[in-house]
Amino acid sequence: MTNQSTIDKLIEMRLTAMADAFRIQMDDPTMKEVPFEDRFGMLVDVEYSNRKNNRLKRLIRQAELEQPDASIAAIDYHSGRKLNKALINRLATCEYITEYRNIFITGATGSGKTYMAFGMEACKHYYSVRYVRLPDLLLDLQAARDNGTFSTALKKYTKPIVLIIDEWLLLKLTEAEARNLFELIHKRRKKSSTIFCSQFRESEWYQQICDGESTLADAIMDRISYDSYKIDIESVDPSKDLSMREVYGLDPAMAK
Repeated sequence: MTNQSTIDKLIEMRLTAMADAFRIQMDDPTMKEVPFEDRFGMLVDVEYSNRKNNRLKRLIRQAELEQPDASIAAIDYHSGRKLNKALINRLATCEYITEYRNIFITGATGSGKTYMAFGMEACKHYYSVRYVRLPDLLLDLQAARDNGTFSTALKKYTKPIVLIIDEWLLLKLTEAEARNLFELIHKRRKKSSTIFCSQFRESEWYQQICDGESTLADAIMDRISYDSYKIDIESVDPSKDLSMREVYGLDPAMAK
């Protein structure tokens, strides 16, 4: 069997990284002195790393993160915000995902909720992630309810191991919206983790669900509040506040 035949078969089996590495070995005279087992191990390592990298890129692309460049390491702890660094570093390990626990991130607009980067860390641990704004989620679920594809729409949001819901309860929910949301939350409970990002404190959420006058408010809050990690982003001195868009150098016009 010729070397080119071997390369062709590797490509046919979609082992392209291994094929490229094999070509490089063939062109490198020093490789003749390397034992077969070591050379074969090098080829496997190249293919393995390539597949892992491609998988990570695919997970990040499918997550549709609002800030895909955000990272835990880049969090600014000196920007005038009260942040629990120990808790953030603990959550960055993604242990909460294996425990099926949720995360509440609350803070004013521009306080840096999207820069917590837990979605990116989950991708790096090869968990499936999806980011969605609550207004878009509610519209999607109601449209599916109206045309008889509600179960299919639910799967889109229950399948990801980590679901990030931004603008959580920014607007008060109607009875129909709360009912649809309850179905989603109930199906995700104890099977996956959800990250809720909100401008309102948790204590105000109840009133945002049908003015707190529906049993759905109790049902939703009961299913998400228990055993959740909570990050409240507070200002040390509100008079000196900087939007995180300014801290990270984003053009405010581009951030709208």
